Amino acid sequence: MREGGICYLDEVVEARKDVTVILHPLTDDRRLLPLERTGELLQAPPEFMLVVSYNPGYQNVLKALKPSTRQRFVSRTFDFPPADQEVSIVSRESGLAPERCRALVTLAQRLRAMKGQDLEEGVSTRLLIYCATLIASGMPIMQATRATLVEPLTDEPDVQEALLEVIAMAFGSD
Repeated sequence: MREGGICYLDEVVEARKDVTVILHPLTDDRRLLPLERTGELLQAPPEFMLVVSYNPGYQNVLKALKPSTRQRFVSRTFDFPPADQEVSIVSRESGLAPERCRALVTLAQRLRAMKGQDLEEGVSTRLLIYCATLIASGMPIMQATRATLVEPLTDEPDVQEALLEVIAMAFGSD
């Protein structure tokens, strides 16, 4: 802030409420940050920018961003990239051939459609990259998908079994 840079706060909903409230005078027309420990009151230079991110799908009542905090930011919602772009991202990041990544992206789209039914969250692009990386290193598809696309999404044995059945239908029992 002192240098006029960008301060990026990832998963801001994980911060204590008293911490986010301290940001309020920084995020309005005052652009001030009180530092209790040093007794300083820092004035943000014009080029300073505060950016925050969070995943609203992971929130619950205890982790929601307060309306008084949300209203201090311009908001932008992001979704998954289009399939061709996601295939390119997964292939580039993992080293797995694009045609093999396409099958993973298609699978992810099917599993994402289950969000809200049996799953709280869908398969992220990050998880696809992890899965593709394991496959590229020689791990069998069923083992890689279990480790990266099934177990991180749910602890429920019935749901895990259902996901594995969808995966087996998509890839066989490789």
